[in-house]
Amino acid sequence: MDIKNNILETIGNTPLIKINRVVEDTEALILGKVEFFNPGHSIKDRMALKMVEDAEKDGRLKPGGTIIECTSGNTGMGIALAGAVKGYKCIFTTSDKQAKEKFDVLKAMGADVIVCPTDVRPEDPRSYYSVAERLSKEIPNSVWMNQYDNLSNREAHYESTGPEIWKQTNGKITHLVVGVGTGGTISGTAKYLKEQNPNIKIWGIDTYGSVFKKYHETGVFDEKEIYPYVTEGIGEDILPKNVDFDLIDHFEKVTDKDGAVTARELAQKEGLLLGYSAGSTLRGLIQMKDQLSKDDVVVVIFHDHGSRYVSKIYNDEWMIQRGFLDKVIRVKDLIKNKANKEFYTIDKSAKLREALSLMKANDISQMPVTQEDTMVGSLTQTKVLDYILQNPMEHTEESVETIMGAAFPLVENDVPLKDLNQYITREMPAVISKDETGQYQIITQYDIIQSL
Repeated sequence: MDIKNNILETIGNTPLIKINRVVEDTEALILGKVEFFNPGHSIKDRMALKMVEDAEKDGRLKPGGTIIECTSGNTGMGIALAGAVKGYKCIFTTSDKQAKEKFDVLKAMGADVIVCPTDVRPEDPRSYYSVAERLSKEIPNSVWMNQYDNLSNREAHYESTGPEIWKQTNGKITHLVVGVGTGGTISGTAKYLKEQNPNIKIWGIDTYGSVFKKYHETGVFDEKEIYPYVTEGIGEDILPKNVDFDLIDHFEKVTDKDGAVTARELAQKEGLLLGYSAGSTLRGLIQMKDQLSKDDVVVVIFHDHGSRYVSKIYNDEWMIQRGFLDKVIRVKDLIKNKANKEFYTIDKSAKLREALSLMKANDISQMPVTQEDTMVGSLTQTKVLDYILQNPMEHTEESVETIMGAAFPLVENDVPLKDLNQYITREMPAVISKDETGQYQIITQYDIIQSL
């Protein structure tokens, strides 16, 4: 039987997937190393298990012990998996900028989660680094993994991620592009790959508000570079020991907005629902596409799954609030803002004078025509007036059916305003939809103008 003894044996051997539509104007072959295929849905499973096993080997982690770690969520998930299988208690400190889904997942795995403020210096006793370190000193039989300075982190990628990529590309890889946080992924993978071929270019992706790029280029740790940012998983206000700057050829910075927008584009065009850092990493590559040729084979690390960001980059309101996405006005928004929500109809057998009287009394210019509660046609004030003016007055006794037009189109209430031009024309000046209670509402050209 082909079975695994436990969930930890499924870590690694993630696929390389060709990226197509998002990079269609890039000549090089772009491959995504999709790490959400790991059981904890991120690349951090690799280094989490390595750190735990190394701590067991050197005696720092003993049976029944407690693992403490400061994490943005993914490393915590990897450690929680190991802790569940091996019987360790887990306590995680994290920052308040992380998506709530990450906290909830860690708690579901049986871990305790302590949320710390983001906008404090690392040495501040309230920071998630400091709180983790303090707890490791206070709690007996505990160990702080410290993924930033624990070199088991980058060793895990030297042993697994690097060899996998080399084998999967048949040694043809020319560029590795990685978002840099703790530095373990880029440093461990780069070390292995450069040992195979020193000409492979290593590009690190940084974010605005992080110190990496300037430090790499100048050797100066500039505190003026540090300011709040919302991108998750990359960038730092410290220099982790896991970052081997000598192995990295270039750092490229990406804005919070560009990273978020590109992540959504990957979902919509490639079917890859990925984390925030994946969007940033691919955007960094796109910013540097002019340095690539048709013969290049580029591997981009996609660290984690987008399910941990549904309340953030995959939430329209969150994106709109930060100016990352233009607000989309939908039919349901028009309905909410209508001053008059009465829905008037007239039976096709009614007289034209009745229709004109109803329109004048209620100040409406068009309405559906019905037959036994089914909308079978439409009537506009203009058409009624034209008919009456061009014909003797006795023709007001004609039925509505005489001059009614085609029924107004019925549209879903989540249709964007910009798409209504497919339905509303000079000949068809309105559409019908339903409000959130299921009641019919008419949307006219006037309603659209008012919404703008």
